[in-house]
Amino acid sequence: MLAKQLSIFLENKSGRLTQVAEVLGQAGINLSAMSIADNSDFGILRCIVSDPDTAHKLLKDAGFTVKITDVIGMTVPNTPGSLAVILKHLSDNGIFIEYLYSFANGDGANVIIRPNDLQACERILQDKKVDLIAASDLYKL
Repeated sequence: MLAKQLSIFLENKSGRLTQVAEVLGQAGINLSAMSIADNSDFGILRCIVSDPDTAHKLLKDAGFTVKITDVIGMTVPNTPGSLAVILKHLSDNGIFIEYLYSFANGDGANVIIRPNDLQACERILQDKKVDLIAASDLYKL
């Protein structure tokens, strides 16, 4: 259930995010989820796209520093405390979450996580019957 995420280095200057969106849009690649972490000089755009391998190549060709990282997607009930229950299962088993981003979608919330141990995390989530999102489905959101 691992999915590919793009991590794109962006200088903090006007138009850089626009350029990423234009490169992807012109190629017919959809951005289905994204998050930006920044400091005063640069940001890291983490995103799920409809075709990560093509997007990676196109962005590199356009001069962006970009890498592909494996992440796990899951759907949790969009209710208070639901995510805490899942995170507790992971932390009780020694899994550290490097980062997480999510987006609500009706009764469910789609959550993207980057754990320190992908295989162990995936196994624990499957054992706990967490609704994991297949990469092919995540790319279509």
